Amino acid sequence: MNPAPSIIFFTTVSGMGYGMLAWLGLFGPLQLLSDRPGFVAPAMFVALLFIAAGLVSSTFHLGHPERAWRALTQWRSSWLSREGVAAVVTFVPALIFAFGWLFIGEASEVWGLFGLLASVGAVVTVYCTAMIYRSLRAIPNWHRGMVVANYLLLAAASGGVWLNAMLLLNRIERPFFTAVVLALVLLAWLSKILYWRDTAEPAGVSTAGSATGLGRLGRVALLETPNWEANYLQKEMVFHVGRKHADKLRLIAHFAGFVAPAVACAVIWTDVGWMNPVLAILAASSITLGLVTERWLFFAEAKHAVGLYYGVDQV
Repeated sequence: MNPAPSIIFFTTVSGMGYGMLAWLGLFGPLQLLSDRPGFVAPAMFVALLFIAAGLVSSTFHLGHPERAWRALTQWRSSWLSREGVAAVVTFVPALIFAFGWLFIGEASEVWGLFGLLASVGAVVTVYCTAMIYRSLRAIPNWHRGMVVANYLLLAAASGGVWLNAMLLLNRIERPFFTAVVLALVLLAWLSKILYWRDTAEPAGVSTAGSATGLGRLGRVALLETPNWEANYLQKEMVFHVGRKHADKLRLIAHFAGFVAPAVACAVIWTDVGWMNPVLAILAASSITLGLVTERWLFFAEAKHAVGLYYGVDQV
């Protein structure tokens, strides 16, 4: 698949935003973060900004972005529509919770209920995003159970790393939260390793022979492409990434997305003092770079079954 920049930005940034919102809505009412305005206001603003920016960018790859609202009407059958509905609905309790926490100074009781609803909404929205890809049988790399686990864990880990950075920038030490974030980064890493190992082995290989129904006659190969010039299907659905190039990017994703943030969180957890804010910012920057790389590979390495009609050997 063609890794469109808008989709990479959307799945990375909105995932981080929903991860932050989930932690704020869950740990805020439990008094496990901080009520300090210097933390609450920027944290809620950044979380909602990430979410909004991601959602807006998701419309850029559409032929008619002005008609994006129509997708909300198909929630009975479309995971894309369910994602849109969940995203819009989640904003309501999130804004109410932010108002109560910032202006009333209360994150528990009634206001805390809205926080918990926002947290649940964030998880549901990320789940719907994952299911958009998980439900596509024509793309074997995506039609795997690990896709949902990847999306949820990456959102939780990246949002946690960013939120931890905002805590430490305000000189708020929360060793328990740092330990939780460290555990989630490691779990997300394990989940991604398992996903890459799973996709290394084709699941239900399709070939030109099986796609055309002529496989019983022998090996089926493409004689000529069905068109003279590149069309939409070739530009969007048939994308080739070199193996060496993919291996290098995968190393970047491993190190920047998981190893560096995990090491930084581990050092912060041991409480090295004045270096903690610097390490936290480096961890947030690193995991963002790593997830952009991981997301690019997620799309670039996915093969659509339509490629069998354009020279791809197997899917």
